Amino acid sequence: MILASRSPRRVELLSRAGIDLVVDPADIDESAAEGESPRDYAARVAGEKLHVVAARHPGATVVAADTTVDKDGVILGQPVDDDDARRMLSLLSGSAHLVHTAVAATVRGQVRTCLVTSRVTFRPLGTDRVEWYVATGEPRGKAGSYAVQGLGGALVAGVQGSLSNVIGLPMPETLALLAP
Repeated sequence: MILASRSPRRVELLSRAGIDLVVDPADIDESAAEGESPRDYAARVAGEKLHVVAARHPGATVVAADTTVDKDGVILGQPVDDDDARRMLSLLSGSAHLVHTAVAATVRGQVRTCLVTSRVTFRPLGTDRVEWYVATGEPRGKAGSYAVQGLGGALVAGVQGSLSNVIGLPMPETLALLAP
């Protein structure tokens, strides 16, 4: 199987499921289109990643995904710097947001897709907690500036829905897409 992502979290989740994979990320423009909803954005980006990588591996099983943090309809991507991470964490503090992961796969020449949404509630975060977390470096490279499976789990009061979705790949749905 080919994974169209360089996400170490996706590699780990699939490997733990016993799937042997080759990592071949799709280097595409992941900018949101004007007026694009977070759900539509995630689905479009996952589909574009799949298209690019599947073209390089005709006949192979290819899986692509995109995870998007959605705060009241606004896409919170990966922070551009520590100040951006502080801004996002402050925005999420003491409130709930959605995490959407779109998964697209080619299995025996057939394209299969799904989109999973989970609701994450953050604890109220004081300035000290935000500064501590940003100083760990963990927010870098993470949608919404946090990793629920890491130190960022201390910021989260609860998750409704799939935890693996929030980590970056909804495993039950992904395994169903890959089933014969």
